[in-house]
Amino acid sequence: MKLLLAQGAAWQELLFILPAGLEEDGQAMKPLCVYKERRRGRGAGLNPAGRFETASAEPFDDGWGTGAELPPFKTFVQVEKARRIITSNTSPDICYDRSVNPYRGCEHGCIYCYARPSHSYMGLSAGLDFETRLFARPDAAQLLRQELSKPGYRPGMIAIGSNTDPYQPVEKIWRIMRDILSVLYEARHPVSIITKSALILRDRDLLAAMAEKKLVRVALLVTTLDARLARSMEPRAATPMRRLYTMRQLAHLGVPVSVMVAPVVPGINDNEIERILEEAANAGVVDAGYVLLRLPCEVAPLFRDWLLREYPGRYRRVMGLVRSMRGGRDYDAEWHTRMRGTGPFADMIAQRFRLACKRLALLRRRPVRLSAQDFKPPFDRGKQLSLF
Repeated sequence: MKLLLAQGAAWQELLFILPAGLEEDGQAMKPLCVYKERRRGRGAGLNPAGRFETASAEPFDDGWGTGAELPPFKTFVQVEKARRIITSNTSPDICYDRSVNPYRGCEHGCIYCYARPSHSYMGLSAGLDFETRLFARPDAAQLLRQELSKPGYRPGMIAIGSNTDPYQPVEKIWRIMRDILSVLYEARHPVSIITKSALILRDRDLLAAMAEKKLVRVALLVTTLDARLARSMEPRAATPMRRLYTMRQLAHLGVPVSVMVAPVVPGINDNEIERILEEAANAGVVDAGYVLLRLPCEVAPLFRDWLLREYPGRYRRVMGLVRSMRGGRDYDAEWHTRMRGTGPFADMIAQRFRLACKRLALLRRRPVRLSAQDFKPPFDRGKQLSLF
């Protein structure tokens, strides 16, 4: 065994054990760089510079114990002024062509989040910065109203939550998502929402009204039913039981609900696929899907660091299985395979998922097809009325 330990009493929490012979890119893994107390309640253990930065800095303990004196990471929200709010998408393996993101960054802190690299475009880290330095778009509803009112606009399902969770904790204060739903309901515009937050129940009145007109469907992400694992992987998201409760409540209101087993992490939560689907079926979901763990760009080193901290004995097996499904790499971004992976283990996961859905009759439940036939451009308060 190799022992990696930062010097100085204040940095004793930075210790982790590296299995013998385990190396990354020919060099032993570096010790954790962020003091444990500073990142309490956060998912990432690192805060490396983004890939577009020309310089980076690393904490260094000189023996004076200054690491313990640094304050914990706090959440800061900055207003972002966007020119437009609807983002177009042309990916051939995605079922929607447009999306809306009320926030940039996510306080849930999910260690596996594939959206983390997007913070690099802001000159920030995909690590702790992604969880603590957020951007809000409070004028999102007004921008949406303006874009839906344009003469050439053609309605189609808008996806919300495809990048970061629209119901993350800061939504309690900013309430941007509720304003967006109000505009969509006024315009009779269809929307698909992806979340792992129980905060969505705050808007149950709007969701129920939209469901009556076939304007909305919701997907709840359930990664695990193990509360300890969930707290480690997604520290500020709703507990697994709370998400199942949310499914039941939405289904009771008549809102079409799906469950996404995402991500499936081989060697960590893949043994829970059937149990998650069973609980979701009992909660009244109408559809189910799954996504294999994705480790693009900066996410890979963050996930590997988390794995060494939380499950050092499983590191070799987990990363070996991940690479066996990604062509020998941490990630393969090829269209149509990036969500599912390739190889025998990926095929086994797909077959298990399919058989479980068949046994639970989820394959016979068809998700409600959203309708845009009643769409009417909302009144744009910022637009001058026509004389005639």
